[in-house]
Amino acid sequence: MTVARMDAGTIAAAVGQRRMSAVEIAESALARIRAYHQVQPFVWIERVSEAEVLAAARAVDARIAAGEALPLAGVPFAIKDNIDLAGLPTTAACPDFAYTPARSATVVQRLIDAGAIPIGKTNLDQFATGLNGTRSPYGAPTCVFNRAYVSGGSSSGSAVAVAAGLVAFALGTDTAGSGRVPAAFNGIIGLKPTKGRWSTTGLVPACRSLDCISVFTATIADAQLVDRVVGGFDPADAFSRALADRAAPLRRVGVPRPDQRDFLGDAAAQKLYDGAIAALAATGATIVEIDIAPLREAAQLLYGGPWVAERAAAVGDFLENHPDAIDPVVRSILEAGRDISGAEVFTGTYKLAELARIADRLWQDVDMLALPTAPTIYRIAEMKAAPIALNSHLGLYTNFVNLLDMAALALPAGFRDNDTGFGITLIGPAWMDRALLDAGQSYLDAAALPPAPSLDLGNKMEKVKLAVVGAHLEGMPLHWQLTSRNARLYAATRTAPTYRLYAIANSTPPKPALVHSQDGAAIAVEVYELDVEAFGSFVAEVPAPLAIGTVTLADGTSVKGFVAEPRAIEGGKDITALGGWRAYVEAVQPA
Repeated sequence: MTVARMDAGTIAAAVGQRRMSAVEIAESALARIRAYHQVQPFVWIERVSEAEVLAAARAVDARIAAGEALPLAGVPFAIKDNIDLAGLPTTAACPDFAYTPARSATVVQRLIDAGAIPIGKTNLDQFATGLNGTRSPYGAPTCVFNRAYVSGGSSSGSAVAVAAGLVAFALGTDTAGSGRVPAAFNGIIGLKPTKGRWSTTGLVPACRSLDCISVFTATIADAQLVDRVVGGFDPADAFSRALADRAAPLRRVGVPRPDQRDFLGDAAAQKLYDGAIAALAATGATIVEIDIAPLREAAQLLYGGPWVAERAAAVGDFLENHPDAIDPVVRSILEAGRDISGAEVFTGTYKLAELARIADRLWQDVDMLALPTAPTIYRIAEMKAAPIALNSHLGLYTNFVNLLDMAALALPAGFRDNDTGFGITLIGPAWMDRALLDAGQSYLDAAALPPAPSLDLGNKMEKVKLAVVGAHLEGMPLHWQLTSRNARLYAATRTAPTYRLYAIANSTPPKPALVHSQDGAAIAVEVYELDVEAFGSFVAEVPAPLAIGTVTLADGTSVKGFVAEPRAIEGGKDITALGGWRAYVEAVQPA
């Protein structure tokens, strides 16, 4: 039978109460995985055999029948392939580096002991070096809602496995943002716990002093559940810390000053972030604008300071002896670490201490931060063309968190028109993990986000929204140029009140010119949705002095639309007061 997708808490309750069996849950998960693999084959590096998965499920059913209480009874989960699962190779996405551990990582074993069922090892940016998901010899997982775009990384396969409904939760890791950026792009939750809260025994290190194992889930409750199971001191981990949870209301929320909100030109991301701030305010929180310059300065140390040397140290002699086995982009980053001197390490450490002292003072004014998780998203082709520069953009708001010993929770904040996800991250001092989870639930309740788009299973064409203002309106002489391209009317609306409209002189057929002006008015437009290919062919036919640019609508969103060169209004008539081209045409028609 095929079981509807369920979260971890629901599965554990159903299996624990014997309303469903762990075998039924496992069979359903395996069926979904087989189906999704046909369209997205790059999620997994190695899977537990189906026979072993079903055997593990039967063992869970037997434990339940014997009276055991298992908090994760029958819950299928995935493991990023830099975390050990006994008997399955750990590759860190580098085949020549692979080894087969005899023991599972501490967190993995705690999950199994709680009744969870491992399904397999997921893809990642090699050696967890990257935030985009394209740096793997096993292929590049993609955003589950638009396969032209990156999934985010380095925990790419784990995020996709959860967002696509293949497993209820998945382990990732997070050194620079690897457990948060993929959550944002795929519309799910990513918990990056306080350093040392979860054991890293059995983890291939990226930067050992900064690494955290993280989790992707579909609900806040599932993140809380996993944290209760795996959190706690591990004497085998030199960086493990005894739990020291702090309970405090998170009422003052720090956000960047407007001049520091950089979305790299992504207007949709900016609008979604503004909506997220409004949702936080609706929870009763006080929004406080802060200076995030010290945080950004700390972030630069991760890849521009001595911690690159720690990445090189993590792979040890493998970099020296097997350079050709390493992805060229990853290798260039690791090799740079070998040239960092001991003096530079101490200089960087001192600088971080200074910045940490400044960052600590933030907590006198705010209780948590709410930052964009990533400023924008890129197509896979774009990322491969500029892998260093574009990857660094994705870490703009994430790289400082572990350096400054903070906890973080990535949350969805909506979707762009191209169906890619945008998210925010709540960030607090160390040991505020549970308080952040509570705050995250309050935010999600207030945000009331729309449902996620449908999965991109290969039949989803990327769409472009186009605002037309004159001869392409329905019933006008050039409307056929849209209908012949199967354009769909998306909305009849108005522009923002910052445009003037002119009737172009001596134009055949008659056309208007839309010109941006601060003393303008709202102009009636129709917005159509076209496939990218159809949009391109349409733009190719637009004659001068008209052009296609970006038009701001009344609701603040931006779409592509007709604009005009300055010469378009020479000898033309200002018809702004009429509010639109259709009103002008009606006014000049003979009685």
